[in-house]
Amino acid sequence: MRITKRVLGTLGIGVASIAAGVTLVWAAATDNMVPTGASNGPICYAGDSSGSGRCQTDNAAMSIWRQGTLETVDRNMVANVLSNEYSPTDLAISYPSSAQYTGSSETDVIYQEDTVSGTAVGRNWCDDTVSSWRCDQQYVRIEGGGDYTYGRTCHETGHAVGLLHGADANPRLSNSNSALGCLVTPTSGGEKLGSNNREHINQVY
Repeated sequence: MRITKRVLGTLGIGVASIAAGVTLVWAAATDNMVPTGASNGPICYAGDSSGSGRCQTDNAAMSIWRQGTLETVDRNMVANVLSNEYSPTDLAISYPSSAQYTGSSETDVIYQEDTVSGTAVGRNWCDDTVSSWRCDQQYVRIEGGGDYTYGRTCHETGHAVGLLHGADANPRLSNSNSALGCLVTPTSGGEKLGSNNREHINQVY
């Protein structure tokens, strides 16, 4: 059903009466949730702070840990973004009292504040894949000094649930296309998740 809806969304078609009075409208601007089916689309594989493949999180119950490297203002930024942008979706955000880095109940997303290699100031990577497109534990690392902005936190969290840039979407969009919400790149600081990304999250999770 998910694939069918995506095809319909690309064509801009609403389908009525799929079942006893239920109306379905799928109006996503593009498919930017892995796997996109694009010939050059990213694949999911485990990596490290230098990077990894692009993966969905393993299920809708998304546990969060903010490491001690985050300053108070940055811890609050993560909480605000998750509360305002991701909690209203079908994801169920929780904050366990401790982080689990190994085993069968790993914390889903670990937020860090530290140096990011290369020219980027934020990065997401998968630490432990559990299937072809899903990851048991992901990391979000953003540099300090004011780089933990609303838009960048939303952006890297989007990657942690499987959302992609426009160049990796199907059909492809400019990386700066406003339909991508906070998945535009580069971010300017205040971008929000946006309807396209919300639709994909709710469809997958």
